[in-house]
Amino acid sequence: MAAPEPDPRPGPTSGPYSGPTSDSEPETGPGTGPDTPPGTAPGPAPAARSGPGLGFGSGPGPGLGPGSGPRPGTDADSDTDADSDTDADSDAPPGPEPLTVPSMSAGPDFGLRPWEMSDLPLVREAAQDPYIPLITTIPARYSDKAAEAFVRRQWDRAATGHGYPFAIVRSRDRRPVGAIGLWLRDLPQGRASIGYWMVASGRGQGVTRAALRTVTHWALHDLRVPRLQLFIEPWNTASAHIAEDVGYRREGLLRGWQQVGDERRDMAVYGLLNSDGPADGRAVAED
Repeated sequence: MAAPEPDPRPGPTSGPYSGPTSDSEPETGPGTGPDTPPGTAPGPAPAARSGPGLGFGSGPGPGLGPGSGPRPGTDADSDTDADSDTDADSDAPPGPEPLTVPSMSAGPDFGLRPWEMSDLPLVREAAQDPYIPLITTIPARYSDKAAEAFVRRQWDRAATGHGYPFAIVRSRDRRPVGAIGLWLRDLPQGRASIGYWMVASGRGQGVTRAALRTVTHWALHDLRVPRLQLFIEPWNTASAHIAEDVGYRREGLLRGWQQVGDERRDMAVYGLLNSDGPADGRAVAED
C-alpha cells in the first residue's frame, strides 16, 4: 500500500498499501446491498458533490486555471469561522474550492467511485487488518459510529478541495475492496500525492495496479498535474513493483519520514512526471 494522505487528524499509508493514502470520493454508484448496516444513509453528503469540481473534461487541470484547486498561501488544516464578518476575514484569500469526485472504470473488473455510507463493511474489514489502521485513519477498534465518521471525512476532503478520495469496487458484485486517493495539498507547487490500501479479500486480483494506473492517467492527462508521487515503506516490495509497473521511478529514501504506529519509519519516494511518457507524448501510465 502507498502511504495515505493524513486525514484532518494526524495519521499516515503503504503496501498492499502505499504513500499518503486515501481515507477516499462523479456521481455515486449503488450501495453494497444486504451488508449495509441498518440506519445508514446512502451516498455522500451533498457538500461532497457541490461546487465546480474537476471532473472529466472540465477545463484546465487543478492549479492551472482560475478558481481551480488549492491556492498558494492557504493552510490546508486551518478552520474558518463561519460566523465571522471582520474586515480581516473579508480580505483573506479564498480557500480551496469543492471538488466533484468522478466515478470511473478501472478496467473490466473494477471501478472507482465516491465513498458511501453503505461502505461500512469495507471499513470493518480494514479495521481488522494488522497494518491498515497504523497508516490510515481507519479506526483500530471498529464501531459503526467511528466508521461513519471515517466516511464523512472522505466527503469533507472533496468538499474542502483537498483531494479526491475513491472507494475501489469490484464490478461483478459491486463489493468495495479498497481505497485510493489523489491528494492536492502541494498542488500550488505543481505536485500531488497518491495513496492506496486494499483489504485482504481484494488482494491478488490486479485491483491495486488497475486503480493506480487509472488515477495516475486521470491526474496527469485530465487534470494535468505536472508531478505525482508515492511514499512506500522499503520492505513493501509488492507495492513498489506495482508503482514501477505503472511507470513511477524510485527517487530516494526519506529517513524517518512518517509515523507508523508508535515509531517513525523510512519511506521510499516514487515520482512520475507528466513529461515522462514515450516520444508520442502519452504518459507512461497509459496502456
